[in-house]
Amino acid sequence: MTRGITVLLALCLVSAVAYFTASKWAIRHQTLTFYDASRQRPVEIDIAVRRDKEMQAEGGLAELPVAVLNHGNTVKFTEYSFLANLFAARGYLAISIQHDLPTDGPLVTKVGEPYVGRLPVYEKGVANIDFAVTQLKTILPNADYRHLTMVGHSNGGDISMYYAHLHPELIRRVVTLDNLRVPFMIDGKFKTLTFRSEDPVFKTDPGVVPAQEVCDKAGITVVNTQFQHTEMSDRGPTSVKNAIADSLDRFLDDGTASIKPKPVPRGPSAVASAK
Repeated sequence: MTRGITVLLALCLVSAVAYFTASKWAIRHQTLTFYDASRQRPVEIDIAVRRDKEMQAEGGLAELPVAVLNHGNTVKFTEYSFLANLFAARGYLAISIQHDLPTDGPLVTKVGEPYVGRLPVYEKGVANIDFAVTQLKTILPNADYRHLTMVGHSNGGDISMYYAHLHPELIRRVVTLDNLRVPFMIDGKFKTLTFRSEDPVFKTDPGVVPAQEVCDKAGITVVNTQFQHTEMSDRGPTSVKNAIADSLDRFLDDGTASIKPKPVPRGPSAVASAK
């Protein structure tokens, strides 16, 4: 009988721990739409936040760090949940912003113009970020909007870096996934992590990624991957998303980051390919 009671108590304890662990790590997602009357356009955002951290902030016991996620061209703001959930799990208020509207013109390339003609797109992105942050300050005031972690894929990475050029005093760090146009800042005011693809189609413009010795001095961590440019969102394989998330997690912990190379296939097919 005593043994049975002991086992029952142990099972209850395990269940209680599992329940409180799940509750602690529960992440709340909410989609909000604001209207910017000055530009006559809606700005839609998705927020991701851990419920326990949000309650602490609401009680005045903590201030949430803020990560702003910026999507790539033709990818929706909700298609980076693997990154939003990572930041939320670490106690951040993760803000994903929809920059492009169906009424916006297509992304074009104009050689000879600043950022090959993309400057108006980056300026629109900066305006969206500023507007979204201003609106969120009124409804989620207990967050640190003075020190932003900017995150972006492709065109969103360029928006992130362009924002950092304009407002370095507001930047805690920048994380880009294969941005192609806007050069990294090299004054060492904040740390930068960038994942680079191995893609025959999407090529980085000259001067975007500094030489290694410059990166070392400026606090820029470059992670060269074997991933394709378009794999770096929720649309990509689970293995790619997990590798990026694991590397980003280490970077947020201690400033180091790397991606394990894909295993080299062995056997007759590999020999034939090598020839």
